[in-house]
Amino acid sequence: MQITSVSAPLFQPIQLGSLTLRNRVFMSALTRNRSVPTNVPNDVNLEYYQQRAKSAGLIISEGILITPQGTEWPHAPGIWSREQIAGWKRITDSVHTEGSVIYAQLWHLGRVSHPEAPEQIASGQPVYSPSPISARGGKFRFLPGEPGYVAPTAIDDPTVLLDLFEQAAINAKQAGFDGVELHGANGYLVQQFLDSTSNERTDVWGGSVTNRSRFGLLALQRLIKVFGKDRIGIKLNPGGGYNDMGMPLEETIETYSYFISEADKLGIAYISLVRYLDMFDPVIDGRKRGTPHDILDTYGPLIKKAHIFANGGFTGEEAAATVKAGKASGVFFGIPWITHPDLAKRLQFGKSLDNEIDFLTLYGKNYAPEEEQRSGYVDYPAAKYEQTQIKRRSFISRFFTLLHRNRQRVVSQN
Repeated sequence: MQITSVSAPLFQPIQLGSLTLRNRVFMSALTRNRSVPTNVPNDVNLEYYQQRAKSAGLIISEGILITPQGTEWPHAPGIWSREQIAGWKRITDSVHTEGSVIYAQLWHLGRVSHPEAPEQIASGQPVYSPSPISARGGKFRFLPGEPGYVAPTAIDDPTVLLDLFEQAAINAKQAGFDGVELHGANGYLVQQFLDSTSNERTDVWGGSVTNRSRFGLLALQRLIKVFGKDRIGIKLNPGGGYNDMGMPLEETIETYSYFISEADKLGIAYISLVRYLDMFDPVIDGRKRGTPHDILDTYGPLIKKAHIFANGGFTGEEAAATVKAGKASGVFFGIPWITHPDLAKRLQFGKSLDNEIDFLTLYGKNYAPEEEQRSGYVDYPAAKYEQTQIKRRSFISRFFTLLHRNRQRVVSQN
């Protein structure tokens, strides 16, 4: 089989800092809730990542919690304990063996935690956010009565949270991750500081665009301190309304233009820009919550140093055209990776994306044992390929594995 001409732009190697990615088909962070019985990565998690590492150019882990916090996502993994670090180390080793690269997405939920969630109770801490403003909408279906969001406690000193991000990066490095992505999208903590509808502070952490940007930019600097600037990325969703986010258009453009420009000046490896998607924009008080506008065209020209990675409902053909046009260096896919463990390979050789998603098993079974978490997770089939092509893929995989190991050796010697 030959690489299709349509997909060819996605299958040129790309240099990401000191790392060489074998293609430009990336796997976005995907919460799957399979780290049972607690929040430590397990054998079925390892199998899931290993399957996808056989063809992905870059993998971003599912959102990894940086501190014991209650969440509407039971069994999402953390990275604050020695057991969690060891669990992730097994996964990163397996990804590297398959010739791929993996970043840890560092995640703090902020105001969309719940004080009655087991981990939140165990932490002994309140639900923290920039301001005591509850998000609208949402239900905690794993709690009795399915309660909605509650008013959080305004954090007195946000540097306490910055310390948590820095420690999480240290732990991620020990776990063998190649870099870290700051989760700055979807209404979680970093976006809560950026957005004036969730941040009404009057100190240096709120008010002006500069002040609202402070937390996210300082968080990036903390991560750079641990990994170096060429191993850091950030995910942003300027138009999204998920978790009750969204400012007026003019304010949105002003805020994100400043933040993106300043983040780019830090010299980080990439900025992932998520397009506005109507299907993920909730209706609150009778209207869509987000702020629709052309994300790549609005903010792409502001990025001078970092790679622009695109995200948000791309087809393979659209992704290839976006890369060919120079609007992005690579493209993240989400749901297609869930149902197609060999997604990049399918796009490369023109195989159909014919595995339908089972939404009933999307987030696993709450509190079910590990062996029952395989359904809808690691049992989606790969396509059939010619034997000659399998041998070629194996050679390429081994090549990039050796290249990655040599680069790691050089870095450690320096």
